[in-house]
Amino acid sequence: MRDLILKMAISIDGFVSDLDGRNSWMFGADQEAKAWGVDYIWNASLHIMGSRSFQAMANYWQTSTDQFAPPMNQIPKAVFSQQGQAILGNVNTAAAVDAVSANAATGQSVELQPGAASWAKAYVATGDLAEEIAKLKAGEGKPIIAHGGVSFARSLVAQGLVDQFALVVAPVVLGKGLPLFCELAAPMRLKLISSKAFPGGAVAQIYRPA
Repeated sequence: MRDLILKMAISIDGFVSDLDGRNSWMFGADQEAKAWGVDYIWNASLHIMGSRSFQAMANYWQTSTDQFAPPMNQIPKAVFSQQGQAILGNVNTAAAVDAVSANAATGQSVELQPGAASWAKAYVATGDLAEEIAKLKAGEGKPIIAHGGVSFARSLVAQGLVDQFALVVAPVVLGKGLPLFCELAAPMRLKLISSKAFPGGAVAQIYRPA
């Protein structure tokens, strides 16, 4: 059985994005925190996400040279979507090839990264959320890491499907935004497994349900 880990950046006041769904505030210049994040997501045998996050990530990571690109491209993916297999037609390498062409005139070198084709081969989950998660957990190997978006993550939390929370608390207060834990039927008690502070002020907090 594989554990399901929900990994998300979260503000000090508990939001995972602003009201418009933007989360640029989470990307700081703390290289130690980024290196920790890269190592953490390499420790997965499957990355799962909702449909909107999947489409956005697929079009971005296929040509990105960011340090997160290798694990995001090379580890298998699953997308939860009611569109069925049609969603894969919107996130194949065509978008990345278009990006290459668009940037060619600027002199920038943009290439498909190793593993980019894996996005078009993602497993598409269309059934009941709990049943689909149970099937994925039944596989062997490293943990499953869920990346969001917000609605998808809330559903995982509300249905008690998360075995471990990896919350990177950013040193920012948003005041208002989209919370993660707003659909709980009752308070959820968590046990702190580990905590690591980074020079830039972020803190990685790892919890399991108590």
